[in-house]
Amino acid sequence: MSEAVVTDRVHVRAPGKLNLFFEVGGVQDDGYHDVASAYQAVSLYESVWASHADDFTVTISGSVDIEGVPADDRNLAVRAARLVAQRIGHSGGVHLDIVKSVPVAGGMGGGSADAAAALVACDALWGAELGSSELHKLASRLGADVPFALMGGTAIGTGRGDQLSPALAKGRFDWVVVPSAEGLSTPEVYAHLDVLRAQHDIGTTGSAPAVEPGVLHALRAGDPVALAEHIRNDLQAAALSLRPGLRSTLELGERSGALAGLVSGSGPTLAFLAGDPESALELQVTLSAAGLEALHVHGPVAGARVLS
Repeated sequence: MSEAVVTDRVHVRAPGKLNLFFEVGGVQDDGYHDVASAYQAVSLYESVWASHADDFTVTISGSVDIEGVPADDRNLAVRAARLVAQRIGHSGGVHLDIVKSVPVAGGMGGGSADAAAALVACDALWGAELGSSELHKLASRLGADVPFALMGGTAIGTGRGDQLSPALAKGRFDWVVVPSAEGLSTPEVYAHLDVLRAQHDIGTTGSAPAVEPGVLHALRAGDPVALAEHIRNDLQAAALSLRPGLRSTLELGERSGALAGLVSGSGPTLAFLAGDPESALELQVTLSAAGLEALHVHGPVAGARVLS
């Protein structure tokens, strides 16, 4: 494969995601959980610019609170860039300029979108031409949500969430997302779910987690009303227990016209499904009037892509 210079700077955009359905199995011996998730990529994007450099560096800015986002080798996008360099034997480095719009530690996969964007950007910058399959292999080494940020659209994830199969979704689904000023740690939410299950003697079935057929039928039909009857997140109880104040916002959204509301991923971002764009706008206005930050997004959208 060629390492010829294609351009001096590459811009890649990658979407955040919502978990429309999230079933969590029991904790495994290695401390992880098998899951079944229906992912949908939505129109809230991370942008990454990659340019040639002698070392691996990153700068971070954005419209969201970026405090706590590492600007060193702990950053998932930097790790992604190093993986591509290692894979192709590239001897130089890269500077990544990340502009964030997805809430940090909010359960919408912003860091994973950064990593996916960095994979695509470095592949293009260095003329690697690794191809989709190879990039997905690298993505799976970085975290369960990174492969989906590459893929985009709507997909079913099993195993740790990174075994992906595309799901047919007809039309457009409109959502209003309400970020929280303070993030939640994904490992902490999973650990708290285990505690709650033990306290209430809630065991898992022992069978592998699976997405309910009703979710798939609603997506194929492009029917938000039917989807609202089936969306679910097993992590929601743990997230609400750790952040009780979220419950009143959930109730407000559902009283104010949302077809359904749920915690996105490990939270604390809340996602409200609306029947159409007009209903979503009305809900956004109502929640904003209540003093909440509310964003109208839609899905499905494409995964990480180079922009001209």
